[in-house]
Amino acid sequence: MGVIGLGYVGLPLALAYAGGGFKTVGFDIDDKKTSAINAGTSYIKHIAADSIATAIQSGNLAATTDFSQIREIDAIILCVPTPLDEHFEPDLSYVVGTIESILPHLRAGQTISLESTTYPGTTAEELVTRIEAAGLTVGTDVHVVYSPEREDPGNPEFAATNIPKVVGGHTPACLKAGEALYGSVFDQVVPVSSTQVAELTKLLENIYRSVNIGLVNELKLVADQMGIDIWEVIQAASTKPFGFKAFYPGPGLGGHCIPIDPFYLTWKAREFGVHTRFIELAGEINRAMPTHIVRRCADALNQHKKALNGSKVLLVGLAYKPNVDDDRESPSYELLDRLTSQGAEVDYHDPYVPVIRPSREHSHWAGKPSVAWDQATIQNYDLVLISTWHDCLDIHELAQWSKFIVDTRNATAKLPPEQQTKVLKA
Repeated sequence: MGVIGLGYVGLPLALAYAGGGFKTVGFDIDDKKTSAINAGTSYIKHIAADSIATAIQSGNLAATTDFSQIREIDAIILCVPTPLDEHFEPDLSYVVGTIESILPHLRAGQTISLESTTYPGTTAEELVTRIEAAGLTVGTDVHVVYSPEREDPGNPEFAATNIPKVVGGHTPACLKAGEALYGSVFDQVVPVSSTQVAELTKLLENIYRSVNIGLVNELKLVADQMGIDIWEVIQAASTKPFGFKAFYPGPGLGGHCIPIDPFYLTWKAREFGVHTRFIELAGEINRAMPTHIVRRCADALNQHKKALNGSKVLLVGLAYKPNVDDDRESPSYELLDRLTSQGAEVDYHDPYVPVIRPSREHSHWAGKPSVAWDQATIQNYDLVLISTWHDCLDIHELAQWSKFIVDTRNATAKLPPEQQTKVLKA
């Protein structure tokens, strides 16, 4: 087995195959990741180092930056990033770069699977055409499939192998190979008729979430103006045993999927003359939430006769979701930028992100450390903004130590009434 891209998707997948008894090689261009794996250590907080060390010691897992080893691999799974560019259009450079780097090492008898989220047609247009141009016939010499990743980092209920695995093949023979590939370690494989169906399945899953989060974010704005607690409304609506699923508002969308995936479909839809107004509206609402949150911070400071300009603000939670160190596309970065641009002095606290790591989107924040969680530190801030709330944090300590809190996650719901007076829901 070969897994290319050892991030939040690729590393759990490599561990699943190694644990299933397969000789597995993880490939990555980052030698820090491959060195860490070979040393039996973890660079992802919710993935235990013991699980990596066990796989290494068993002889079933190794990691390398040497892509020439691809020729020794029977099945190759691509788990590389598919971000958006500055114009909110798909950036397939990682996919294209990866397939071109492995082309010289492909041989007959291999199966290649793409798991990166993308628009319908990518597998056929970008992988199959390049592979066949290199002289291999897809469906005969090699098999090509698409199977969307469904990782939910930090969710203890689901490991990689107990999440049903959708797979579509370029040909019927490819689909058969894909079912064998994933059926060897996944509890359930869901075959579909084509790679395009599998690609659109992934987009539907995340557009569904984006649209519903956009709906509750818009309702939050209405509820704020009416003096109604939207969290109480959602809790009440959730008692309905049918026809309703709870989604929650927040400071914006984060993670690799929801902020990005809808734009892969809207971009592709334009090729067919279709304007996806509903999807784009949800994206517009969700992208506007950081502006609303900054406005609420200004409102909170005004209540204390302070301006945002010159105030000290502590942002709590840099990761995009609770209890993980995944800060990809986190709205907290947008909040850092916007608050700073308006003259605030901003720090952050996040036990999962002790130092901001370099990235192409937020390089200007790289190296900034998380401040201490203690009274002496927190009481010096004019305002605390809760962007993400981790279970290991103590809301009662924060309420006791802080002057005022703007809460975007309903983390303060359990505070006693006397402490609620220093909280503004946003």
